Amino acid sequence: MKATEIRQAFIDFFVDRGHTHVPSSAVVPAEDPTLLFANAGMNQFKGVFLGTETRPYTRAVSTQKCIRVSGKHNDLEQVGQDGTHHTFFEMLGNWSFGDYYKKEAIEWAWELLTKLYGIDGKRLTPTVHTTDDEAEEHWKKTVPGIKVLRFDKENFWEMAETGPCGPCSEIHFDLGSEGCMQAGRKGHTCEVNGDCGRYVELWNLVFIQYDRDGSGTKVDLPAKHVDTGMGFERLVAILQGKPSNYESDLFQPLMDRVVDLTKKPYDAGPGGTPHRVIADHVRAITVAIADGAIPSNEGRGYVVRRILRRASRFARNLGVHEPTLWQLVSRVVKDLGPVFPTVRDSAKQVEMIVRGEEERFGLTLDKGIKIFEKMVRGLEGKKGGVISGLDAFTLYDTYGFPLDLTELMAREHDLKVDGRGFEEEMKKQTSRSREAAESDGVKRLDLSSIQFLKGKAVSAFTGYAGIEGRSKVLGAGEIEHEGQEAVALILEQTPFYAESGGQVGDTGRIVGDDFAFDVLDTRKVDDRIVHIGRFVTGTIKSPGAPAEAAVDGARRRRITRNHSGTHVMHWALRETLGSHVRQQGSLVAPDRLRFDFAHPKKVSSDEVFEIERLVNEKIRRSFGLDTSEIAYQEAIKQGILAFFGDKYGDLVRVVDIGGFSRELCGGTHVHHTGEIGFFLISSESSIASGVRRVEAVTGREAIEQVISHRGVIAEMGKLLRAAPDQFVRRIQALQDEIKDLSKRPAPTTIDAKAISRKLLGEATVIGGARLITADLPDIPLADLRRVADSLRSATEPVAGVLATAEEGKVHLLAFVADTLVKGKNLKAGTLIKEIAPIVGGGGGGRPEFAQAGGRDASKIPDALKRAAEIMAKALSP
Repeated sequence: MKATEIRQAFIDFFVDRGHTHVPSSAVVPAEDPTLLFANAGMNQFKGVFLGTETRPYTRAVSTQKCIRVSGKHNDLEQVGQDGTHHTFFEMLGNWSFGDYYKKEAIEWAWELLTKLYGIDGKRLTPTVHTTDDEAEEHWKKTVPGIKVLRFDKENFWEMAETGPCGPCSEIHFDLGSEGCMQAGRKGHTCEVNGDCGRYVELWNLVFIQYDRDGSGTKVDLPAKHVDTGMGFERLVAILQGKPSNYESDLFQPLMDRVVDLTKKPYDAGPGGTPHRVIADHVRAITVAIADGAIPSNEGRGYVVRRILRRASRFARNLGVHEPTLWQLVSRVVKDLGPVFPTVRDSAKQVEMIVRGEEERFGLTLDKGIKIFEKMVRGLEGKKGGVISGLDAFTLYDTYGFPLDLTELMAREHDLKVDGRGFEEEMKKQTSRSREAAESDGVKRLDLSSIQFLKGKAVSAFTGYAGIEGRSKVLGAGEIEHEGQEAVALILEQTPFYAESGGQVGDTGRIVGDDFAFDVLDTRKVDDRIVHIGRFVTGTIKSPGAPAEAAVDGARRRRITRNHSGTHVMHWALRETLGSHVRQQGSLVAPDRLRFDFAHPKKVSSDEVFEIERLVNEKIRRSFGLDTSEIAYQEAIKQGILAFFGDKYGDLVRVVDIGGFSRELCGGTHVHHTGEIGFFLISSESSIASGVRRVEAVTGREAIEQVISHRGVIAEMGKLLRAAPDQFVRRIQALQDEIKDLSKRPAPTTIDAKAISRKLLGEATVIGGARLITADLPDIPLADLRRVADSLRSATEPVAGVLATAEEGKVHLLAFVADTLVKGKNLKAGTLIKEIAPIVGGGGGGRPEFAQAGGRDASKIPDALKRAAEIMAKALSP
């Protein structure tokens, strides 16, 4: 069977048995900040297992996109070393939510593997938990005579230290003696869950039947669930009889493309490690970027950058120095696009981003490798050599080498890296890692302190129909919100919109018989809408208390204008720049909107004007907005655009604006585009490779910005002495004038030291000090200062006054050595005030240096004569 047939056969098998085919969720978890990437098929059903959300079906089947590169599920270092480990893989799975249990799960697993796929049952060994008699009994009834093994930790699954958990039954496949990596070792026996590699886990059937509390006690769940997972790549290799996943038809076209681009043949042994790493990593980065994880220096983005740079370095091992990975993206899209629509729809965007990343890293990679090689030479002959944390940090900070890439290169030279020292250097430079952990999504609110909240209490949103409504209190309690103490209040139904899809949460007031509560923010935790704020008066005394909820209407209207404006702008961006434009993030606030999107270059001024023109044209025509609900899969088939970061259920809300813009969106909107009023782009910038950011305003804010701009234009008109339509011509004329002036020869600079030497030689000596007065006509003021500074730096005490006339204006400079200021009480400031009126001016300054200006150059000799008299009197013994 071909890989595509194997995948479809799995899905069809369970659909025929009453399961709903649920599409893979994004590999970037939308509402789970505890996960960098989806790493198991059950991630999208986590809320169902926790009892915080429900689905319209009780049986599901899916193939889930997964990436494992961190925590206990980190296969990064093993990738390429063998034929089974991957960073990206597909997880086939079937689920039961309180429906069937162990009997059906075991029977169907055996039927699928042995009858549909035709695997020899003698090569399959099931395992169960040491306490799970029920599962073992079902195995023996399903397959009489089968040997079932029991294990403890290996066969118990838990989501976390507390919460849903239960025993599991694993199905292991025997690769035969050729699969043993320790064959011939004295005393070795191949065993299931051993370390020789002969028996590989094929399928894991998890039976979620307990809820573990904080004390470790396991309590039976009211409903029992089934959660199964089978690695698709491993299954394909087994069914196709291949010793390595990379040799199956799932990978072969991609491996062939790697060979074509690198011109290096593939070796199934160690020599093929670079080929396998490149093939695996390009699949991972393609899927991750397509789902919104753009390479960056923070959070998920940094993980993607690490994987990409690791692949780039292995390409160097094959002698490839030009960007290559981006040329493999199209092959990945061809393989995975038919199954995962986001991969198909993001092909051009992913290529642009990967190419840009390769080009930037390529500028420093070769230099970094040379620096690394120099470090290695410095450790030659040293047993157990260690690359210092500072050196590893230098490679990271200057040359962009992730730590794991440096560690990989070090191992190739039998060296180690001081990882602790590297972390210390990171802490010295920045707290980026801590900030990144908080920036990858809204921090989940802890509702454990909420009083009255019972079981699966959920909140219904009524805010599409109106902004006021009656309700009753489900719970309230103190929480921490953005580092501050606050109160959380939960209602049975509410018109308050909870922050989601980029739209900020509503604010307003909730009033009851015994309390008044100001809502400062609204967030959603699972199926509960949480109003965050403070009590203005009173408090809530009991559950079920009646309440009147009222959203701040003016603020909501400003938000809806910006949200609808965002949709229209998204359409205009695609119309102007191309269909490759895809949203990467957004913010819809009362005073502005922000939209991040994929595009390889700066949006030009002309393109910005065209986008504004298109949006404002749609506003003037006042198109109506329609909303409807359809099945998610049907929406995707229709090509309706989905917003990045949103979590979609099986039934989705479609916002249709005049037939030209159709988006999946749960936010609030205007009824007609005319309500947006006016649209204006405030800024356009780059936030990452291949990702641009546009900020814009609508309505009143847009008008105020236009008024502000007109004020600036008026001020420019005064400065330029020109009308707005003449600004460009006037500025160009000024630039030409400046350019012309810059070409003129610079004025001859005087020799200040030569002049000061001459003046010192001609000076009058009184009381051991030299007294100088001089008229230096046509010397610029700046040069006159240089002469005065040179005189003051003389070795003997000096006091004097210099004068010049420049373009009809008189300049006088008085200077006195520090020793004369203190010893003779001669002060330049006093002297200059005395003589400045003689030339028709005034001035002042410090005791050591003072300056004056005047209008009558003919009086310069008189001023200098009076200065000489004053100084002579002060300096006389």
